[in-house]
Amino acid sequence: MTLSLTLVQGAYIVAGLLFILALAGLSRHETARAGNRYGVIGMGIALVITVLAAVGGIDAAPLGKGGPDRAGSGALGLGLIVAAMAIGAAIGIWRAKRVEMTGMPELIALLHSFVGLAAVLVGWNSSYEVAAYPKIHDIEVFVGVFIGAVTLTGSIVAYLKLSAKIKSAPLVLPARHALNLGIIVTFVVMTIAYVVTPHSSMGVRQGLLGVMTLLALFLGWHLVMSIGGGDMPVVVSMLNSYSGWAAAAAGFLLGNDLLIITGALVGSSGAYLSYIMCRAMNRSFISVIAGGFGVEAGTSSGDTDYGEHREITAEGAAALLGDARSVVITPGYGMATAQAQYAVADLTRRLRDRGVNVRFGIHPVAGRLPGHMNVLLAEAKVPYDIVLEMDEINDDLADTDVVLVIGANDTVNPAALDDPGSPIAGMPVLHVWEAKDVIVFKRSMATGYAGVQNPLFFKENSQMLFGDAKARVEDIIAAL
Repeated sequence: MTLSLTLVQGAYIVAGLLFILALAGLSRHETARAGNRYGVIGMGIALVITVLAAVGGIDAAPLGKGGPDRAGSGALGLGLIVAAMAIGAAIGIWRAKRVEMTGMPELIALLHSFVGLAAVLVGWNSSYEVAAYPKIHDIEVFVGVFIGAVTLTGSIVAYLKLSAKIKSAPLVLPARHALNLGIIVTFVVMTIAYVVTPHSSMGVRQGLLGVMTLLALFLGWHLVMSIGGGDMPVVVSMLNSYSGWAAAAAGFLLGNDLLIITGALVGSSGAYLSYIMCRAMNRSFISVIAGGFGVEAGTSSGDTDYGEHREITAEGAAALLGDARSVVITPGYGMATAQAQYAVADLTRRLRDRGVNVRFGIHPVAGRLPGHMNVLLAEAKVPYDIVLEMDEINDDLADTDVVLVIGANDTVNPAALDDPGSPIAGMPVLHVWEAKDVIVFKRSMATGYAGVQNPLFFKENSQMLFGDAKARVEDIIAAL
């Protein structure tokens, strides 16, 4: 069945509006579920109308009038599309069921790599097509493949770093900034050469595209390898932005307006989120997206003797909490690893029933991706109004009786303020050490993701509660 162009464009507009509503909804806890539904519905409409248009073709004339058709792929095309969707759906459902919340950051990074790969494949395929505006089409091909290739390898490296399959420490190559800039300049020159090379010289054109693809793959790898573990949450959001621009580039090549709109929405929102996170971390936006441009690795040796740490039992922690009037909980990736959010929510309810003022302090980069801790706490039904951002809670920590640091490390590290040679120097942190008492939940005295020691653990008002965070919180509940 041939679809009218008006119907297809109308469906794309509806889907695009739903995607905008989805982004608006995801900006607040209270509307996040509704925003997610809008996104699902919009994607459903987009998939259905795109498949129908691909199979049946599009009548390019206005609704109800005759006109030239964009030929569909017919029954064979439908079979191939359904088979590809079935395989993709099976893999997606399988991974979604198996992945833990702790594995979500690396899964997201891996999914970004698929978008980059798709953009590369679409670009290469489109390079053989004859377009109505060949020069513009050539630019679209070259830029689309470049963005896709950078996204592909950058996302794979992010996946490997986030899953601890490779070290999170930044790779510092000699003249790495000149290397990155050199590749960018070479890309611009090669784009011009590709555009001016006639289509009759297909070998030369494909050679230029091939060399550029390899350079872009290397650039994506190098950009993310040069970024340290402390900045990886920003990298995840930036790769999300890259994947959006790669999708938009594919949309231009495929002549799909909705893909252009969707890619632009994802690209711009991801870039803005990255900018917000860089400001929260006191990092240069250009520095992070350019692979640590202008930021040298920290010189802190990590061998400083901070003295001896003190330990506390679950019973001792329960006694402190029982006498407290105000408690702040600062969670980190360790809470996700231990799946302790439900136990923490239970402890919160019990303390609030006793009249204790319990609040949460969330660092912008707590966990391994933006909003990681917020999602965990929402999953455990922690009230939204007691979950506060770092800027909202920091001034109140000095008047807090007890702070529970559950699985956080770098985000509560005073070395960010006191040690200019630290890899996390300059990053705003939660000032938990200003509270009367601090209880730190950790499995061991090991360093955090950034690989630096935390002087907080050795302060006079800090005590360590070792073991699995979920088990220790449950022990405290029992003692209460």
